[in-house]
Amino acid sequence: MKNILSLHEAARSAGVTFSQEWTPESKFVKANGLNFHYLDWGSPDNPVILLLHGFAQQAHSWDFVSLSFSDRYRVIALDQRGHGDSDWAADGDYSPEIQQIDIKAIVDALSLNKFILMGLSMGGRNAFTYAAHNPEKIKALIIVDAGPANLNKGSKNIRSFVEQDDELNSVEDFVARVMKYNPRRDPVQIRGSIVNNLKQLPNGNWTWKYDKVLRAPGARNRIITPEIATKLWTYLESLQCPTLVVKGNRSDVFSGHTADEMHDRIPNARLAVVENAGHLVTGDNPSGFEKAVTEFIQNI
Repeated sequence: MKNILSLHEAARSAGVTFSQEWTPESKFVKANGLNFHYLDWGSPDNPVILLLHGFAQQAHSWDFVSLSFSDRYRVIALDQRGHGDSDWAADGDYSPEIQQIDIKAIVDALSLNKFILMGLSMGGRNAFTYAAHNPEKIKALIIVDAGPANLNKGSKNIRSFVEQDDELNSVEDFVARVMKYNPRRDPVQIRGSIVNNLKQLPNGNWTWKYDKVLRAPGARNRIITPEIATKLWTYLESLQCPTLVVKGNRSDVFSGHTADEMHDRIPNARLAVVENAGHLVTGDNPSGFEKAVTEFIQNI
């Protein structure tokens, strides 16, 4: 792969703004019986933003976002259970309910209070589930391309992507696979993003870091049943904090109808549509995402 960029070079090329070349500290915390890895950005004296990644991602998936907000915030990007360098769930439980218990235990262990919570996709559902159960902890909530229902097309694309052979010869083979799934992205940026989500096996091949249970065909952890959807709508309607719903205008996972309905049913909600972005809004248009979030935060 030619022209491998540093994080800061890649961020600048994508239009991300930052005044200092921040680098995160890699840390671990014990919570809810598991070891959780997280990246700690910025000054510990600043207000906190806690970031929850999407399915099959990890803390480094937020690097552009973390970098852009570290000038003003302490940014904590978490590897959720079964992802990145955090422990896998021995019982295979990856439901929003158990993950909000994880988040509560992590928040308590790190003594966080009145923080901004932001989540993408799976992380978005986990974020609003936690916020509904712990309203006193949240200053504001940002839900990114996530809701109680997914479009069939996008869900099918995700299934076909994660259920492919998960052992390949090189990092570049994985880059090519991701590019086929999301051709809008620059391959150099893709490599910088996914290299932290891969590990090399003893046989020399490479594979994903996240739990194999989540990659299994028909895994129940990825299915939103009508009963689950009803419960998720109840959580959304009970939110008490200022909430921003963010949608990528080209998303094949999160529909405009669902975004509008969330805007209508969530108390004190705002809606932002980021242009030139699919489901992975933060990577497809990081500068547009940064602008939408900054405008929201400045007015809460």
